Amino acid sequence: MNGFVESILNISPALAFTIVGCLVFAEDAVFIGFVIPGETAAVLGGVVSSRGEVPLWGMVAIVVVAAVVGDTVGYEIGKHLGPRLLNAGIMKKRRPALAKAQDFLRRRGGSAVFLGRFVAFFRAVMPALAGTSRMHYPRFLAFNAAGGLVWGVSFVLLGYFAGNSYEAVAKVAGRDITAVVVVIGLLALLIWRIRHARAARRTPAAPQDPEVPTAP
Repeated sequence: MNGFVESILNISPALAFTIVGCLVFAEDAVFIGFVIPGETAAVLGGVVSSRGEVPLWGMVAIVVVAAVVGDTVGYEIGKHLGPRLLNAGIMKKRRPALAKAQDFLRRRGGSAVFLGRFVAFFRAVMPALAGTSRMHYPRFLAFNAAGGLVWGVSFVLLGYFAGNSYEAVAKVAGRDITAVVVVIGLLALLIWRIRHARAARRTPAAPQDPEVPTAP
């Protein structure tokens, strides 16, 4: 793995863009994230930028676009292949984790697409699960784009500021950022429920129709 990383850090800018973009794209589109987590490629992209090989804004753009497009392809694969995909041999040893991802999507809907971007296994399977469940595509795209933007910018910047400390960053970033995102998501859900309850209490009850006196 170290040799692969070093080879990416010492290639031409155009090839660096291509490799990082393809790895991020393939993680969600064809489940390569089971082998190479996408955050590793995004962090490496940031490291390449920190060395002045490629512009930072360009690497951020490549990672974000690759993440969003990869998710869209994964969504379409799930939509058209459905159960055949979920019963594939590559999923055999991952049934418990897959069941958790399905339950998370069932309970949280679009929020699961956003939050799943920050968990390695969920990031690889959530787009396909959303497609299999026939989630309305505009809704999927909105949460997918938001998650891809936050995730892509965060991990590329981590690599950029970490420089050659990319190995330590790539190892702990997924765990730490996942915890932060989960906490933020839970707080947002709590705030939404409190506001919803307050709005329900402020809504006056509908007046009842007055009784019409009957003729004696």
